[in-house]
Amino acid sequence: MDNSGKEKEAMALMAEAEKKVKSSQSFFGSLFGGSSKMEDACDLYGRAANMFKMAKNWSASGNAFSQAALLYLQMQSKHDAATNFVDAGNAFKKSDPQEAINCLNRAIEIYTDMGRFTIAAKHHVTIAEIYETELVDIDKAIAHYEQAADYYKGEESTSSANKCLLKVATYAAQLEQYPKAIDIYEQVATHAMDSALLKYSAKDYFFKAALCHFCVDMLNAKLAVQKYEEMFPAFSDSRECKLVKKLLDAFEEQNLDAYTDAVRQALAYKTS
Repeated sequence: MDNSGKEKEAMALMAEAEKKVKSSQSFFGSLFGGSSKMEDACDLYGRAANMFKMAKNWSASGNAFSQAALLYLQMQSKHDAATNFVDAGNAFKKSDPQEAINCLNRAIEIYTDMGRFTIAAKHHVTIAEIYETELVDIDKAIAHYEQAADYYKGEESTSSANKCLLKVATYAAQLEQYPKAIDIYEQVATHAMDSALLKYSAKDYFFKAALCHFCVDMLNAKLAVQKYEEMFPAFSDSRECKLVKKLLDAFEEQNLDAYTDAVRQALAYKTS
């Protein structure tokens, strides 16, 4: 079956679903099997959505999933409603990013109401990624990464929370919100240095925090490096520590060649 054939079949399923909904809402329909007709309509909307998906008609697929979600809400079937809003969001991501966000936000409302904060956090991350790549609204991306981090922390998923916070720190640094970036890098580094598996990455976060300090004030950067060495002795012998010290010394001595070389090494480190 080609795409036009799939779309025709999907539209027929939508029409049948709408008939079921109208029938369930009539006086006699509500007396005799109204709820089963609503369930049948949900199933038909779901089948139509998948048929539209096969035809690559993403907007129509998202709309059909949304119709199913709204019916499930009427039937107080929250889990099914949330699942269909997520499916709608995933379909709309390919055609209408803002509508994808609207659907995912509806799903998040349901999941948080049900106490499913880990799943809600996952969908906040998806929304943040849409704002990053499709709508290019970094402030809103940051807000959703922060909300995801809060939910992950509440569920003791520290690793997932830190992954979100590092995205926030990166954008905060780019937006010259250095104190915010420093706070996050120090927080994540402190968590990493206490973990046998993550210890290696702590020096990278301390390095980035030191660079953010340097963007604000050189003296603060020097004091920060000293503090990091005391907190995490392995930082002292690291490439990252030596590099940031070289950068600070060259700046203090107004040695342009040494400073340029240190910046070049820092940029090379960033891309390695």
